[in-house]
Amino acid sequence: MMSLTKMIAAFFLLFSSQLVAAEVDETEVASQVVQGFQSELLNVMQQGDKLNFEQRFEQLKPAVIKTHDLAKITRIIVSKEWKNLAKEQKQELIQKFSTLSIASYAHYFDGFSGQSFKVESVKQLSPVQIYVHTFLVLPDDKDVSMDYLLKKRGEDWRIINIITNGVSDLALKRSEYVAVIRKSGFDVLITEISAKIEKFSQ
Repeated sequence: MMSLTKMIAAFFLLFSSQLVAAEVDETEVASQVVQGFQSELLNVMQQGDKLNFEQRFEQLKPAVIKTHDLAKITRIIVSKEWKNLAKEQKQELIQKFSTLSIASYAHYFDGFSGQSFKVESVKQLSPVQIYVHTFLVLPDDKDVSMDYLLKKRGEDWRIINIITNGVSDLALKRSEYVAVIRKSGFDVLITEISAKIEKFSQ
């Protein structure tokens, strides 16, 4: 018969193992979010000769919406200015920024010449943040470092920032958008975002 001491030790060993497994599961889930999105990017790239911008946009749209927390990204980008926006303005900005995000992917990932993605490492920064370090492997050029910061939303992991070769997309946009909205106002920011969407579609 197992002694009380051994039973307690066995319980804590099982409990600790479950905690470790839970953490591993979380990093795996977050990694799968990134890999699933990158697979869709590659799928679109491989159809580069067959798809125009609008078709790439429509094919990537569900993947971007599913894997990115676009509303949260928008709030972070406008920083303290978010609280000064009316409800309708917030909704318009989220919608416009979401369209821009999808359009940028459709613009830049428009062809295939043997590229691939490779997950290098996954690190849990906190119970609600995971960092996925990946590379865009280029056959005839230096690989591009593409790192993803994911934040947990409910039971799901969503991308909130992409760091390309050490440059944070979130930081760049926040610096740009906050400057525009403070200097020229909300309407000008919307106009500038719309102009970028139009440029990407050409």
